[in-house]
Amino acid sequence: MVTDTSALIINVTLWVLISFSVLTWTVILLKGGQYWRHAVGNRLFEEKFWSAASLDEARLRMGEAGGCPLYRLASAGFQVFDSGNGNGAASLKHRGDLVATLERKLKRQLERESRLSDIGLTVLASIGSTAPFVGLFGTVWGIMHALQDISRSGKASLEVVAGPIGEALIATAIGIAVAVPAVLAYNFLMRRSRRKQQALEIFAEDFLHLVAAETAHR
Repeated sequence: MVTDTSALIINVTLWVLISFSVLTWTVILLKGGQYWRHAVGNRLFEEKFWSAASLDEARLRMGEAGGCPLYRLASAGFQVFDSGNGNGAASLKHRGDLVATLERKLKRQLERESRLSDIGLTVLASIGSTAPFVGLFGTVWGIMHALQDISRSGKASLEVVAGPIGEALIATAIGIAVAVPAVLAYNFLMRRSRRKQQALEIFAEDFLHLVAAETAHR
């Protein structure tokens, strides 16, 4: 039989893996819901924004899709646009060439959106890469102590070996079962995050061109 100390370590290992699994599915549900809300909000925002006849009208219409990443990006752009047209007190960060200042502002907002989008993905990557090794640690520890007990008892029959070693191998199986969803979810969510970031970059470029054209006509 596995010693009490060995059983305790294996149990701790299993509870760690269970905690990893709970954390994995929590992140999957939260990020999945977040990406779904952002996708719906961005789609509504684009319908309202691009159906407007002017930037002023677009500003009024986009309020109906507030809270999505595209709304935050456009709001950051309009802050610079308003300051450059004398609609607000221009601070130092908004002074200078309007288009160049707007480009810097949009880039900074894109970086913020990227960081927000990637929150939680590192957790999935870490769990996916470490869970199998945590399970393997529990297995190796259990087998090592099981063999020591077998050596002390002087019996090496299948009945004596199967129980302790089979119990220890459960840790590896659970480690793999925890890692697989984490890795699959990380790959899926990372792909969604990149697509969303690409959509934001396309909108930022289009918004910049609109402001440049508006400025040129004045």
